Amino acid sequence: MEIQSIYQQAIKFAAAKHSENNQTVPGTMLPYVVHLSNVAMEILVASQHSADFNVAFAVQTALLHDTLEDTSATADEIAREFGSETAQAVQALTKNKNLPHEEQMKDCLRRIQLLPKEVGAVKLADRITNLQKPPGHWNTEKKEQYRNEAMLILQQLQGTNSYLEQRLGKKITEYEQYRNNAPSS
Repeated sequence: MEIQSIYQQAIKFAAAKHSENNQTVPGTMLPYVVHLSNVAMEILVASQHSADFNVAFAVQTALLHDTLEDTSATADEIAREFGSETAQAVQALTKNKNLPHEEQMKDCLRRIQLLPKEVGAVKLADRITNLQKPPGHWNTEKKEQYRNEAMLILQQLQGTNSYLEQRLGKKITEYEQYRNNAPSS
């Protein structure tokens, strides 16, 4: 199947699932599919700078990466629609809400490291797109935690995709401008 068809199938599925609960990009009124397409765009660009990169698998995973965490989608449903490898990748990218909050990202990163490098690339791309101006209600401590988590992702996924690692490092540096700004009213 061509990458364009893979992209369309995955984005339609993800958009339908995320729109069931009117999910938007946090801090905005934008439909959540904007975030998903931004993650996929990072993957498409990274694939042009990466040897031996399964772009179809990575794009599909990028577009579906939040469906288990944020929607009614099930792993079985994703496996039926997109294959077991993609379902396994989406599961690895999904935080285990049964763990204490401070352990969820570490657990997620451990599971990602056991899978093909494209799954780690999706996690890098996800955090790149999320390191924008934080929602106005975030306090300094929340911003600091988010930055530290980004640094953990970069450290733990070192060697996954040098292009995306450089992009994330740059985004972390740029994010510094937001750390000490007081919440907007």
